[in-house]
Amino acid sequence: MLSINSVVCLIKFTSRFAFGVALLCLRRRRRRSVWVHDILQARQQLGEYHRLVQELRLDDGRFQRYFRLDRDQFDNLLSKVGPRIVRQDTSYLRTIELAEHLAICLQFLATGDSFRTIAFSYRVGVSTVAGIVGEVARAIWDALVRCTEDWRSIATDFLHRWNFPNCLGSIDGKHVVIKAPDNSGSLFFNYKGTYSVVFLAVVDAQCCFRVVDVGSYGRTSDGGALANSTFGQVLRGGTHVLPQDALLPSAEHLGPQPHGFVADEAFPLRRDLMRPFPGHNLSSRQRIFNYRLSRARLIVENTFGILTAQWRMCGVIEISPANVDVCVKATCVLHNFLRRSTNSTRTSIPSAGHGEAAGLQETRVGSNNPTWEAIRVWEKLMTYFSTEGAVPWQPVA
Repeated sequence: MLSINSVVCLIKFTSRFAFGVALLCLRRRRRRSVWVHDILQARQQLGEYHRLVQELRLDDGRFQRYFRLDRDQFDNLLSKVGPRIVRQDTSYLRTIELAEHLAICLQFLATGDSFRTIAFSYRVGVSTVAGIVGEVARAIWDALVRCTEDWRSIATDFLHRWNFPNCLGSIDGKHVVIKAPDNSGSLFFNYKGTYSVVFLAVVDAQCCFRVVDVGSYGRTSDGGALANSTFGQVLRGGTHVLPQDALLPSAEHLGPQPHGFVADEAFPLRRDLMRPFPGHNLSSRQRIFNYRLSRARLIVENTFGILTAQWRMCGVIEISPANVDVCVKATCVLHNFLRRSTNSTRTSIPSAGHGEAAGLQETRVGSNNPTWEAIRVWEKLMTYFSTEGAVPWQPVA
């Protein structure tokens, strides 16, 4: 016979064993549940991509106005971007197809609508839209950008189109207005009274972006943004390959002159960077030089205008500064992609960090003053534009 204590121990053991078995069965029966709102569950039946976009594919003109790309360009871009954003279905989640990823990103870049608006339209979560836009914008940049340096071709285009010799591009900065980031103080507050990041660009004679730098604080000037950018540091350090000095057309007596860029008064005068003569009391030759330089420099202003008219995202952006940078860069390569797609060529934006030493070191006159060599180039170009390089429609010297 069992004692009373043995019986009590047996009962306790049996109870604990039964409880453990019951708990194990419960865990095995439990299935991970994912709650999705009824509106989102109807995405494949009623979502904008599965209804409106498919109807727009029947009308190429409306499709192009909706996405800024026609059907062939959209499919071409998808073939380049798709492998970079591919995802696998899981046992409890079916991924959104790649074409819809691209459509959501292009919708944001083209319209600048809020993530919430796009989320309701495409019947996905707001956080899903935020993730898709950032990921696809980076994939667009990676897929379309490449490092090529065709400086001589650019210089030839500027001479033929804008009558400015030895010019490699037009430089300017644009303030991309953003919602004030949390705890940022006055870093992003600019002289216009808004919050922004600085978008610095070098544009060629055909309104295509060649170098872009996005992300400088709004309080930074255009000249400061160039100095802080990788491109500016490489130019100042003499590690970027630029074409050798060349003679000006029909002006051999002036000697070989350096290749460089044109900019406005916000930038410093350097051997490889020409800016207009300052002030109002200028000589006729100085006014002619300013006119000719302004004519070549305005190409970057025109390009900014085309970009912002086509990609409305470049208005007031209510996303984080990090995503602003990648979205603006994505619109730049898309801009080039559209302008060059007729020739089936890829976007070409040279990297500021490539190239060998090009001998661009300068001897400074003072900490904030141009070099004597830069002043001599300034004066020789001024002379050239009033003599051998004059054009019929410029002011009379």
